[in-house]
Amino acid sequence: MSEMQDYKSSLADVSSRKFETFSYLPSMDAAQIRKQVEYIVSKGWNPAIEHTEPENAFDHYWYMWKLPMFGETDVDRILAEAEACHKAHPNNHVRLVGYDNFKQSQGAAMVIYRGPIKA
Repeated sequence: MSEMQDYKSSLADVSSRKFETFSYLPSMDAAQIRKQVEYIVSKGWNPAIEHTEPENAFDHYWYMWKLPMFGETDVDRILAEAEACHKAHPNNHVRLVGYDNFKQSQGAAMVIYRGPIKA
């Protein structure tokens, strides 16, 4: 068994804060974001785009960008909405969510665009 790593994070140090699984990895490029959208679509989940200011990323409430895209299977259309949200709110984090109809919960959620961190 490998040794557990400690990820230094504190509320006082804004740049050290982590949120959601992929935040411990480098930012995703366009191809990696596309793969995540394809995965959400392949599972039959409903994609949605949310955004919030970096200082509010730990709050439970994020602003919804339009309504969830119920039944949308066009990956390019989903990516276009994510990009439109990012362009409209360039200083915010933008999150991609995949809602699972059957389990009545989020099947996936990840920040795909990170806003600038203010210290």
